[in-house]
Amino acid sequence: MADNIAMTATTRETVGKANRRLDHAQLPAVVYGAAVKALPVSVDRHAFGQVLAHEGNISSKLIDLTIDGGRSLHVVVKGMQHDPLKGYVQHVDFWAVNMRRAIQTTVPIHFEGDAPGVRVGGVLMHSVQHINVEALPGKLPEALTFDVSTMEIGDTVHVRDLVAPEGATILDDPDELVATIVPPVVEEEEPAEEIAAEPELIGAKPDEE
Repeated sequence: MADNIAMTATTRETVGKANRRLDHAQLPAVVYGAAVKALPVSVDRHAFGQVLAHEGNISSKLIDLTIDGGRSLHVVVKGMQHDPLKGYVQHVDFWAVNMRRAIQTTVPIHFEGDAPGVRVGGVLMHSVQHINVEALPGKLPEALTFDVSTMEIGDTVHVRDLVAPEGATILDDPDELVATIVPPVVEEEEPAEEIAAEPELIGAKPDEE
């Protein structure tokens, strides 16, 4: 497990449509959990964007969220709302977790190694890119890895072939297809067009013998 992400937040009074009056540098968010009353907060928009850019799958990252310079909570990002046109994050849901209670989230699959089937022209096709796992917040894996260095053309990977780190459990169907190496696409050669015979000229004299 990587170190927890440190982030600061400030309680806010503006909610709903009034969030538009927030300084654009502040990103509206809410913190909630089984033992935490829903609390509107805001976080630094740039800092949160940096986390998204550098941490990858943030839903499996444990965040130490310090609120108003004092209260600190262990949270994970439960959801994000994006602008439908420009795509930037408009709102974040932070879920305050109990470090002694397992939670469920999704993590990406990383393929490692050099597959022989790919070296000879095959293509590694991904059917699934994320896996549902369950673990204590402090045991959440950042990703599941699979070594493809022995895979030939036609070989497949199923959920049952993935190995979760100690303390984590994979929740998906073991028979679900994750990836396969498919043969290269062979383009069929078009048949050569027959050369048309030269038309006989009307009125032309036959060759003399």
